[in-house]
Amino acid sequence: MRTVRMVTAAVLAAGGVLAAAVAASADTPTASASASPSGAAAGPTEAGTAFRTATPVKPGQLATAEASTGDYLYWVLPLDSGQRATVRATVKLPEAASRHAASTWRLDVYDGLRRRQPCTYAAQAAAAAKEAAAVELSCTLRTVRPGAEAWANDPLPGSYYVRLTAVDLAQEDLGRKVRAEMRADVSDTGGAFASDGAVAEPLVPGITARAAAVEAAKKEGKQPPAAVGEPEGGWSSGRWSDRWIWTAAGGVLAALAGVFGHSLTRGRGRPQQVPPRG
Repeated sequence: MRTVRMVTAAVLAAGGVLAAAVAASADTPTASASASPSGAAAGPTEAGTAFRTATPVKPGQLATAEASTGDYLYWVLPLDSGQRATVRATVKLPEAASRHAASTWRLDVYDGLRRRQPCTYAAQAAAAAKEAAAVELSCTLRTVRPGAEAWANDPLPGSYYVRLTAVDLAQEDLGRKVRAEMRADVSDTGGAFASDGAVAEPLVPGITARAAAVEAAKKEGKQPPAAVGEPEGGWSSGRWSDRWIWTAAGGVLAALAGVFGHSLTRGRGRPQQVPPRG
């Protein structure tokens, strides 16, 4: 009877932990949904021309810009640990009658250290025929890691710069007006891609100066300055993920298996027909 109570308690505990894990996985916040660009929230209507002048944009926002062929267009967005981003861009080209040849466009993404991040899949570069009305590009990045070895090129939390430009263009077509649209869809991968450790600070320009300003404002009893280029809810520490829940669930199930195995192998004590020793 005691064994039955222990097994029942273990089953209930395992069920509770698994229910919490499922709830945590279901409630994992997603910065943007996979809706079409037409349904995206309105974002900035301009783009920078260099890393330092990149226009901030939030995940899920549709950023637009009027530019000329040959310009470099830059946007910057925050990505936190455990997030995976898919960046999509559409360039609406001038009328075919005014163009002289085909063109090739390229979409690149750089991290806070200005290292170009490779795309796991999608069309990072695309050629537009002379008659094409638009060209579409896409880049799905690797999952952002909370930390990495010094020699690794792993994506780390911080600012990510999106650059859009034409890399092959006829000289006669330089300077013609185009309209660019860019959107970054971000999803949380959860504990499946989690790892130990974390960077001291996210790779964001001016993060050290901001930390000093926040400390000074706290000492003076003032409101800290508003953060620019941070995810909603701030940066995570990179140490917590739902894999801790699954680890606890695995421990409970292992204990349950041990109790059940012990109940099967220990027997029911001394048989009645065997007299006691001594």
